[in-house]
Amino acid sequence: METFDALRTRRSVRKFKPVQVDPGVLDKVLEAGTYSPAGKGLQSPQIVVVQDAETRAQLSKMNAAVMGVETDPYYGAPTIVLVLAPGDVITWVEDASSVLTYLQIAAHDAGLASVWIHREREMFASAEGKELLRKWGLPDKLEGVGSLAIGYAEGDLPEAAPRKENYILKV
Repeated sequence: METFDALRTRRSVRKFKPVQVDPGVLDKVLEAGTYSPAGKGLQSPQIVVVQDAETRAQLSKMNAAVMGVETDPYYGAPTIVLVLAPGDVITWVEDASSVLTYLQIAAHDAGLASVWIHREREMFASAEGKELLRKWGLPDKLEGVGSLAIGYAEGDLPEAAPRKENYILKV
């Protein structure tokens, strides 16, 4: 897929097939995320891939609790990719957001669907979130920035909305 086509045709998907992502495909997508730009070249974000059902269910429950709902905020996707970053790095939000964007474009290019999910900041500021970080051998100073629900789309990708008037201003 050409880069511009991937950028124009990637859409958020909120319905996934109950099939786990091919490991080789996922590895290529994850590698792409490691090449996103980062302030001072620090590569400070941390990518955490969750595919086991128990941890996935725990994350879903934690995220839903932040929203005050009982539905699955990850829309049934079999893979959740968390992106965290140390809050003491001045560009932590920007760096991790860039990783999430690279992952989304790479997933689309690889034939996978994704949707960016929020509330990881609240999740990993909680005692339960800090316990997960310790369980994974990660430092407590990591802050949640976002995650991607990744899998194979159930159905066609949505069409893009028309681009708004005056989106670009040239001065």
